[in-house]
Amino acid sequence: MTPTSQTMYIGVDMSKAKLDGAVCVNGQTTPCGEFVNQETGWTKLGHQVETMAKKEGCETIHLILEPTGGYHMGLVAFAFERGWQVSLPNPKLVRDWAKAMGVRVKNDKVDSRVLAEYGQARRPEPENQLPEHVAALDSLLRRQEDLEKMLRDERNRRHALAYKPHASTQATASVDRLIQLLEQELAEVERAIQEHVNRHDDLKKNRRLLNNISGVGPKTVLPLLVFLHRWDARTAGQGTLKGIVAFAGLDPQPYESGSSVYKRPTISKMGCSFTRHKLFMAAKGGVRAKAGPLRLFYDRLRGKNKPYRLTIVAAARKILTWAFIVFSRQEPFDPALAGASAA
Repeated sequence: MTPTSQTMYIGVDMSKAKLDGAVCVNGQTTPCGEFVNQETGWTKLGHQVETMAKKEGCETIHLILEPTGGYHMGLVAFAFERGWQVSLPNPKLVRDWAKAMGVRVKNDKVDSRVLAEYGQARRPEPENQLPEHVAALDSLLRRQEDLEKMLRDERNRRHALAYKPHASTQATASVDRLIQLLEQELAEVERAIQEHVNRHDDLKKNRRLLNNISGVGPKTVLPLLVFLHRWDARTAGQGTLKGIVAFAGLDPQPYESGSSVYKRPTISKMGCSFTRHKLFMAAKGGVRAKAGPLRLFYDRLRGKNKPYRLTIVAAARKILTWAFIVFSRQEPFDPALAGASAA
């Protein structure tokens, strides 16, 4: 974003119950105070900030906050409704910047001030709001993941009880009832996901396009679609291949200085762990295929004696780059071109 003195940066540190705010204009930081993390608190914060912006002659209000397990979503929606700009920088980047600026203390008030000053200094690009129907799909997919995990846990408990010679019949029956309930809930959520996708033509179209990518299957396609939408919103449609790889935490992180190698290079893992896990599973399944662009890419790396784990990471990254190109261009995946680029 072009630097301008007409922007007021507001940093907000979030928690489940409350939030702390601070504003920064032309290098001067002012605390806003503490507010409840509810609509009444957002309204009070909004009124105070907009009054201060008017007094300072600021035409734009830019909210800077860190993602906090979903507790930030209400304030973000409120900010978009007020016409504010919003940025959600990576918390590690903000903390590293604060340390470089000499900030050693960490508490709610300091964190809100740091976020406001980070916004003033770094001027992060504002992002767009995730479309409502995509956000709804995301919540359904997260619930599906939660239910699948709970179901796995209960099935493991049932398996363990079967090997205990004196296991209580009431305990076994309790586990069986919960497994049945979880199976019913999971089926309901899966049905809701299908109905939601079928109601939206753009979701159906993109699911069809992404499903044709080598390595992408039913378990991966919808989480991948939501991730691509989130990246598109985060970057206002100006994202790059290198950027989305970093957003997924699949960017390489070497540990070298001159001729010294301190430890084996790895990936940053600073991005979305949910999507990264899905991509790893897709890569592991995709490279087992007898043919196809992903298997060709995998065989080429293994032919150079690359370790299996490295090739799986590379295959996951390749799936993501193919998906980004298909999603950005809204064009079908071309296995011939993908295979040629992998060779």
